[in-house]
Amino acid sequence: MPAQSTTTDTPLVQVTGLHVTFGRQKVLRDINISVPKGQTVAIVGESGCGKTVLLKAIIGLIKPTSGQILFDGKDLFELTDKELVVQRIRFGYVFQNAALFDSMTVGQNVAFPLRQHRRLQEPELQQMVLARLAEVGLPENIVAKKPAELSGGMRKRVGMARALILKPELVLYDEPTTGLDPIMSDVINELMLNTRRNYQVTGLVVTHDMHTARKVAERVIMLYPLSRLGPNDPQIVFDGPPQELDRSSDHRVRQFVRGEAGERLMEMREQAESAGHHAN
Repeated sequence: MPAQSTTTDTPLVQVTGLHVTFGRQKVLRDINISVPKGQTVAIVGESGCGKTVLLKAIIGLIKPTSGQILFDGKDLFELTDKELVVQRIRFGYVFQNAALFDSMTVGQNVAFPLRQHRRLQEPELQQMVLARLAEVGLPENIVAKKPAELSGGMRKRVGMARALILKPELVLYDEPTTGLDPIMSDVINELMLNTRRNYQVTGLVVTHDMHTARKVAERVIMLYPLSRLGPNDPQIVFDGPPQELDRSSDHRVRQFVRGEAGERLMEMREQAESAGHHAN
């Protein structure tokens, strides 16, 4: 069961009428989401539905084609570069493949945000690095190792330690359990829960893993690929607590949650046959 909620009524993230288009390809259409402070939201959906694009748009890495994104009441795209840097310090981002710097040691990777944004004496900096590593279950003797010497699960945890080093208010997790075995996946899930308990952060978790979504999130938002929607169909096909997923009346939600490929396989065959006819 998800941890007890510490949400407030004040939205930390407000997405209104968001559209994102790359060239002729529409990825997100009329997305409206309000995330209160302290809430953890899982964003799910099949590959290509725009989950990671939404995550990057929320923190200002991708500019919307139209619509508005407010972080704590501020539109990131109306800020100066200096103001944007100040706001981004309030984010922690856990990348899908950890995105560690290969040429740096673990300690240097975790300390990187501190060196960029804080003026600290070296002993204090090192103490903070060790504290964050301990929080994600990693020992002191890992500090001098390079990322290539670590397992996938250890790299993920180093990435989490780096994301938490500045004690952010919003933590974004992009596929945090991808490529991990079930036990290590659940270790990451527990660490995400601990982060929420210890720091009372707001969390956005992009994941395909329904066990992760059910365990760490108080709310699940499911996106659907625009290529398979009608022009007036909403792209968000589910928005509610995880315990409601199995009771959804939408067959697309049930199909995704249960991992049933039958209808999707039929659609793919029909598309392939249609393409073949056009080619002839």
